[in-house]
Amino acid sequence: MNIENTAGSAYIDKERFPLFGRVKQDHDISVYIREQNKSLHSMGYTEHSFAHIGIVAERTGYILETLGEDDHTIDLALTAAWMHDLGNIINRVDHSQSGAMMAFYLLDKMGVPSEDIAPVIRAIGNHDEGSGVPVSNMAAALIIADKSDVRRSRVQDEEGSSTFDIHDRVNYSVKSSLLKINKEHTAIKLKLEIDTRYGEIGEYFEIFLNRMLLCRRSANFLNMDFHLIINEQTLM
Repeated sequence: MNIENTAGSAYIDKERFPLFGRVKQDHDISVYIREQNKSLHSMGYTEHSFAHIGIVAERTGYILETLGEDDHTIDLALTAAWMHDLGNIINRVDHSQSGAMMAFYLLDKMGVPSEDIAPVIRAIGNHDEGSGVPVSNMAAALIIADKSDVRRSRVQDEEGSSTFDIHDRVNYSVKSSLLKINKEHTAIKLKLEIDTRYGEIGEYFEIFLNRMLLCRRSANFLNMDFHLIINEQTLM
C-alpha cells in the first residue's frame, strides 16, 4: 500500500475538495514532505511524513465538517493540514512560519488566488505550540488535529536503541487514540489507551502539556470544551 496515495483518504473526493486533490498529487510538495521527515528522523523526532499529515488532514476535516463548515473552507483546511510541516525542511525552529512561507510560494506558483492562500498560510503559521494561536476556525482545527496525533507507529527508532527517548516511549505506549466530538458539539475528546509498561502517564504530560493546553484554547475558540481521557480517566 502506498501511504502517499492513501493518507487523508477520507477526503479524496476531487470534486468536493479540488485544491486538496491538486496538492496531494503535486510532485514538489511530496518531495518536501519526504525530505523534511528525513531531517526530523536524523534529529530523533517521531514520524512527520505522509502517515502523520494524512491523519492530521482527516481529523481537521472531521472537526470542521462536524461543526458545519462549507466544502470550500474544508478544502482549504485539508490543504493546510497536508502542508503544515513543510518548514521542517529548513529547520525545526520556527518551522510553522517558514512552512507558511513555503506554502505561500508553492500555492502562488500553482495559481491559487490570494483569497484562498491567506487562510491556509494563517493556519500553518499558527499551528505550533511554541508560538501558535487559534486565529481562525481552520487554525484551531489544525492545532487539535496535529497535537492529538500520538501513536505507536510514529516511532521511527528501534526500542532499546540509544536514540529511543522519552518522545518515543510516550508514543510507543499509546495502543489506541480516538478524537471525537460529542453529539451536542459542546466538547471534543481525545481518548487514549496507554500501556504504562512503555511510558508513564506523567511522561505524557511532561512532553505534551503545552500541546494539550493549546488544544484546550483551540477547542474554546470553536466554542467547545477539550477533554483528555487516558485509560478511562478524565485528566483535562
